[in-house]
Amino acid sequence: MAEETVGEWRGWRVAAQGALYGEHGFYRRPEGPAGHFRTSVHASPLFAGAVARLLCRVDEALGRPASLGFVDMGAGRGELVTGVLAALPPAVAARARGYAVELADRPAGLDHRVEWLTEPPGGVTGLLFANEWLDNVPVEVAEVDPTGVPRLVLVRRDGTERLGEPVAGADARWLARWWPLPPEPGLRAEIGLPRDTAWAAAAATVDRGLAVAVDYAHTAGARPPFGTLTGFRAGRESAPVPDGSCDLTAHVALDACAGPGARLLTQREALHALGVAGERPPLSLASTDPAAYVRALAGAGEAAELTATGGLGDFGWLVEPAGIPDPLR
Repeated sequence: MAEETVGEWRGWRVAAQGALYGEHGFYRRPEGPAGHFRTSVHASPLFAGAVARLLCRVDEALGRPASLGFVDMGAGRGELVTGVLAALPPAVAARARGYAVELADRPAGLDHRVEWLTEPPGGVTGLLFANEWLDNVPVEVAEVDPTGVPRLVLVRRDGTERLGEPVAGADARWLARWWPLPPEPGLRAEIGLPRDTAWAAAAATVDRGLAVAVDYAHTAGARPPFGTLTGFRAGRESAPVPDGSCDLTAHVALDACAGPGARLLTQREALHALGVAGERPPLSLASTDPAAYVRALAGAGEAAELTATGGLGDFGWLVEPAGIPDPLR
């Protein structure tokens, strides 16, 4: 990130772009995202296994193509794509090609089958999966001023904010359509237009198959009145400060991102459809095979975390088929 003075006022979109993805940005730090927050990928290998089963369903719907693509958007350090490739049956793994899309450098020791890219490949036949990617696509923040007018929120590098110009143009049209703000001073919204554009571009790289976005989400009728912009540092939620020291994230208006034929569901619904249920093993197994019982009990605990109400299970899944039936129905 270029040198900036603390007193420089910028919109949140520009400020977050530099803080997250600039030369010394948060996502270029050596510890990677896993050093600061825990996603479903880090919570349990059951998640990668479920995504592998989804890829197998896509493979079946595609008629088992000679080359089956799996694109991991916002790949972090390649944890998901590595887990998915490892969980595939041998016959599918032999045809699979893994792509990790990330701005940070390729990590040492990554599976040689994974191609490391800064943009998704075109012409994909297979599955594009964006796990907690869209929440880190920077957006502008709007706040209603004392006269009832939504204005852009400007921020300095130390996190201090003030109000700027009234929201206008395409941003104003997006707010009016997807997140209308009543004229009550202090109400806030994140203007999700850049995420709509980013998702449309990513999904368009899938010629045949499925595109899935998984994220913290909200939909029309249940928008948070004061927005959701926040920071994460060393596993704890923190104030959002655009200096590269913390993650900057905001929940996603997934309904605004959805293209024609897309469907929204919860992670709980999606993982249940993929066989991740979180049910405790029968107690009788403890006496007949104690080791298997312990393993099954641990797996049930991990599955319960991935599908928990009020937790990871409430994540939104945006499922967008391209030329195949929805494999989660």
